[in-house]
Amino acid sequence: MILLRQMVVLFLIMLVGFLCRKKGLLNDESSKRISGLVVKVANPALILSASINQENVIEGTELLFTFLLAIGMYAVLLVIAQFLPGILGVNKKDYGIYKAMTVFSNIGFMGFPVISAVYGNEALLYASLFLIPYNILIYTYGVNMIRPSDGEKEPIRLKNISNIGVLACLVSVIFYLLKLKVPVFIEDTVGMLSSLTAPLSMIIIGDAMTKFHIKELLADVRLLIFSVIKLLLLPICGVFVVRLLGCDPVLTGVCMVMLATPVGSMTAMLAQEYDGNYELAAKGVTLTTVFSVATIPLCSLIMVV
Repeated sequence: MILLRQMVVLFLIMLVGFLCRKKGLLNDESSKRISGLVVKVANPALILSASINQENVIEGTELLFTFLLAIGMYAVLLVIAQFLPGILGVNKKDYGIYKAMTVFSNIGFMGFPVISAVYGNEALLYASLFLIPYNILIYTYGVNMIRPSDGEKEPIRLKNISNIGVLACLVSVIFYLLKLKVPVFIEDTVGMLSSLTAPLSMIIIGDAMTKFHIKELLADVRLLIFSVIKLLLLPICGVFVVRLLGCDPVLTGVCMVMLATPVGSMTAMLAQEYDGNYELAAKGVTLTTVFSVATIPLCSLIMVV
C-alpha cells in the first residue's frame, strides 16, 4: 500500500511536468538544465544521504554480497538482451536499441526516489552499489548498442565511468564503513538537496511524455510485449531468484525496484547524441514509465505473496 501511494504521488508530479510543458513553463533548454541539476547535484546528494551520520546496521560483507549480486544481475540482463529482440521479431536495425532498453532501467530518476520513500535512506546504500556496474555498462555496452550498426564503436573511457554518480557511491560506502561523521549543517545541506531528486526527476519525465500521443504508443505491439516482459516478467523472476539466495526483505525489495523501473531516460539521451533511433528509445521510455505506475506496485504485491 505504501508503494502504491508513493507511485500515485510520483505520477501526479509527472502530471505537473506534463502540464508545465503544455503551458510553456518548460522547454527543451530548461528541461536539459533541470536534468543536469538532478544528475550532478540532487541524485548524488541522495546517494550520500544514505551514509552521512548513519548508524552502521549493514555489515561490510552484506555490501560486498550486494555488489556481487548487482554484477550478477547485469550479467543475466546482458544475456537476455542478446536473445530478446530476435524473440520479439524486432527489425534488425533496432536490435541495439532493444538490447539497451532491456539492460538499462531508470534507477536514478525513478528507482532511487522510490527506494528512499518506501524502504528508507538505509536501503539507498544497497541501491547505490547497482549504480557502479550500471554506469560502466551504459557508457560502453550501451553506447555501442545504441549507435547505428555502421557507426564507430565507443572505447572505454575512464572519464565516462568515473562520473559524479559513481564517485558519490564510492564516497557513500567509504563514509559508511569508516563511520565518518560530518557537521550537522553539512548533513542538513545534503538532506535538503537530496529532497529535490524525486520531484525534479518526475517533472522531467512528465515533460518527456508530451512528445508522444498515447494512441501512437499503444499501436506498437512489439513495444507493448517488451514492456510486459521488462516491467513484470523480469522483476518477478528476479525476485524469485533473490529469495532463493536468502536475501533479507529490504535487499529483495531494492532488487525488485532496480528491475521493475521503466526504461532509463539515458537510452533516449544517448540515442539522440550518437544518432541512434531516438524516436524508438523515447517511445520505450515513455510507454514503460506510464505502465510502471501500476506495474511496480503489482510486482511489490506479488513479492509479498
